[in-house]
Amino acid sequence: MAILAVWDAVGEKKFEAGVDRGMLFKTGTTAGTYDAGVVWNGLTAVNESPSGAEENKHYADNIKYASILSAEDFGFTIEAFQSPKEFDECDGTAEIAPGVLVSQQSRKGFAFSWRTLIGDDVNDLGDAGYIIHIAYGCKAQPSEKSRGTVNESPEPTTFSWTVATTPVNVAGKKPTAHLQIISTNVDSEKLTAFEEILYGKAAVEADAVNEIEAADAVPARLPLPDEIASFFSAQG
Repeated sequence: MAILAVWDAVGEKKFEAGVDRGMLFKTGTTAGTYDAGVVWNGLTAVNESPSGAEENKHYADNIKYASILSAEDFGFTIEAFQSPKEFDECDGTAEIAPGVLVSQQSRKGFAFSWRTLIGDDVNDLGDAGYIIHIAYGCKAQPSEKSRGTVNESPEPTTFSWTVATTPVNVAGKKPTAHLQIISTNVDSEKLTAFEEILYGKAAVEADAVNEIEAADAVPARLPLPDEIASFFSAQG
């Protein structure tokens, strides 16, 4: 009798690699909102470090009576060659005069988005799809910055920020601080439209020949999970 399961079939050997398209969204003045997004260049790594969900054992009648898991927590570390100027106040830095910064200030909250690529045994890396990650309710913690002398094999300094999160509400589910959008599992037209929201939309000049009307640039905006769910669930 033949075995039904097939391992390592062509096109089924998938993996994730790479990190790009970093976006920073600082906490807005209104609760539950974020300011317009800015690009975060120079990303080298985003290391996810979830924690919690630890077993709390309870015994009765000389046996294990119940097992209750602790709440889960989502944290991560950003590694990059640089950070956008807008991140300064999220990193506890304030400008007291043009070009003069002081540390140990209040740290502003933010949200962060990045992308990882999907590869397989048939397509080039990224051609098989990608995953957009969004982390909400972020606070950067003080982190070590190591600077060394220039030598015969100089390397650029890599900075690192450890980030803690506070979950946001999700209708019908437990609150979460981490959302993923898998490109291969959503409608491609909706994904394109969503990326114009997340990354912003460039201005368009009028073109009478092709009947294109002028349009202003639309800044990058971060929707909350419920809005994202509604966007991809909507018909048409």
